[in-house]
Amino acid sequence: MPTVVLIHGGLWEEMDAERFWVVPGIVSALRRRGIEVLAPDRGHRATGWGQEVDHMAPMLPDHPVTMIAGSNGCSVAVRLASTRPGRVARMVLAWPATAADPVVDESTRRRLTRLGATAAVVDELLSGGVIRGVSDTALESLTMPVGLVPSEPENPFHQRLTIDAVKALVPHAEELPGSAEPPRPEFATQVEPFVDAVTGFLTGNVGSR
Repeated sequence: MPTVVLIHGGLWEEMDAERFWVVPGIVSALRRRGIEVLAPDRGHRATGWGQEVDHMAPMLPDHPVTMIAGSNGCSVAVRLASTRPGRVARMVLAWPATAADPVVDESTRRRLTRLGATAAVVDELLSGGVIRGVSDTALESLTMPVGLVPSEPENPFHQRLTIDAVKALVPHAEELPGSAEPPRPEFATQVEPFVDAVTGFLTGNVGSR
């Protein structure tokens, strides 16, 4: 099975792989199933998605990997897959952050501004199509197997409509069972079902909903 690379969520807040993947138990659960896991930290307060990709790309092994990305990490994963053909064999987009929602974007804009982002940086981070930082054309170009994990229950920042929009652009994508997104406390009881579903997808033993 290819190496699994985990790309954590977050957008300028104090988030890293330890808090998103390790503490909730996802890394250890994958390793118990015999899966080699890498969980690098994304760039701290990057000023654009291209910068995020340039930071992450050198950390990838020199063979095709499986990527599991969470929330805003989905933007990095899709950009990596679309700009580095052949580096990503499979991809799971878990709890993709909702883009182009006026209320969500305004809230995110205010938060980023408070953290010191310039207007130009905020515009760059909020740009894109269905997924931030990614054109819909780039999403449509994905040919590798893609799994989708919805947030259940959905919330304003991780809406059901985002999953549906990705499925419309990537018709071969498989929807996997949903869950809360880490590091939310309620995810603690959902770690094993989440990892079971993801592992099934990686081995081809899980069908779409």
